[in-house]
Amino acid sequence: MVELAPSILSADFARLADEVQAAERGGGTLIHVDVMDGHFVPNITLGPPVVKSLRKVTRLPLDCHLMIENADEFIPAFADAGADWVSVHYEACTHLHRTLELIAQHGMKPAVVLNPATRVNFLVEILPMVHHVLVMSVNPGFGGQSFIPNSLNKIRRLVELRAEMGLNYRIEVDGGVAHGTIAQVVEAGADLLVAGNAVFGDGKAERNARKLLQAARKAAGEPLRPAKGTKKVGLRRPAGRSTKG
Repeated sequence: MVELAPSILSADFARLADEVQAAERGGGTLIHVDVMDGHFVPNITLGPPVVKSLRKVTRLPLDCHLMIENADEFIPAFADAGADWVSVHYEACTHLHRTLELIAQHGMKPAVVLNPATRVNFLVEILPMVHHVLVMSVNPGFGGQSFIPNSLNKIRRLVELRAEMGLNYRIEVDGGVAHGTIAQVVEAGADLLVAGNAVFGDGKAERNARKLLQAARKAAGEPLRPAKGTKKVGLRRPAGRSTKG
């Protein structure tokens, strides 16, 4: 099933809880959290304290994308804050196998990320370990960039490898996912769609999320299901981690 992951990088942080819940009403099924350190990418964003705050206002899985160096040092803190999925960059991890194991040991779903210039085939040895692969369809660091068309070939290659290796990892795409690109991304084989500016850019997150999800499901040939109801602020997640995805 195709899922929409609204990225809070483009949300209004003065009203973050409202923005997240609006995106959830529109059909978002996980919340994408971009973490940047100013070293691996030329920007600084947020960290475990914001994840901890988000955990109080949504039961959706928190999908934390670590665009940072020395990720191993921060994985325990993200687990303690309530992260559910954690993705790390192939380019930033000297010992990627160990880092993915560490994520799993802390009860989170491990994933690997590829920058636009990195080949998919570099991941063959670790694909059996991951819950999903995140294809960056822009250069990481800033929201609102244009989609890089060659990303579609990477998605197709990941689909091929999944079949060849008998695996079931999911394929996530982040960067420039909007009304003009979402159909071709889904048709190439992606099923987790990160959208930031296209959801939150004009302050109408619920409407935008619903329209994006409808377009994605149409491209995937899936039924256009009604949007889920929102959760109340302050609800706590049930014991144990989410098993979605």
